[in-house]
Amino acid sequence: MFYQPKDGYGLPHNPFNAIVAPRPIGWISTRASTGDNLAPYSFFNAVAYDPPQVIFAGSLKDSIANVQESGVFAVNIVARSQLGQMSETSARFARGVDEFARADVAKAECQIIDCPRVAGSPATLECRMSQIVPLVGGADFLVIGTVVGVHIAPSALDERGRFSPALFGQMARLGYMDYAEIRAAITLPRPQDPPE
Repeated sequence: MFYQPKDGYGLPHNPFNAIVAPRPIGWISTRASTGDNLAPYSFFNAVAYDPPQVIFAGSLKDSIANVQESGVFAVNIVARSQLGQMSETSARFARGVDEFARADVAKAECQIIDCPRVAGSPATLECRMSQIVPLVGGADFLVIGTVVGVHIAPSALDERGRFSPALFGQMARLGYMDYAEIRAAITLPRPQDPPE
């Protein structure tokens, strides 16, 4: 089959999210004058290494509005044991409702930025917003942030001192209502550069 998104997809559900998968979940925590907020974003990823930078995108809901106000946010990695709580925080609560409290998620303070983080997350990235870009269509925005601090739970490090998503079952988003859990890693050395 072939379809043009502007004309619809002719299937029971839109396959786009299932095609571009798995996608890491950025459990974004923010703080603003209306209070603390916690929401999952599957349109999230790392995009640069030096300095480390991440992006997430969505509509102008609490998270992005809070980042506009405060200039900071934290990205919390989701473990398999947190999947239910993460799902609870995706509900459309009224602005000012603290999803940490509603989903019984333990909260801790970030070290460098004025922002809450998920205390039990295997890893958290403290970020300063560098840019918010309106996306085509006008309903969604891309947030670009520079990572200024990194928290790693000791239990997420393997015996060689490497961050290992398989140790805690890092969650990723598929399409529809489906998720994937990282249970194993495949190590593949890079090929040598060919001689000139």
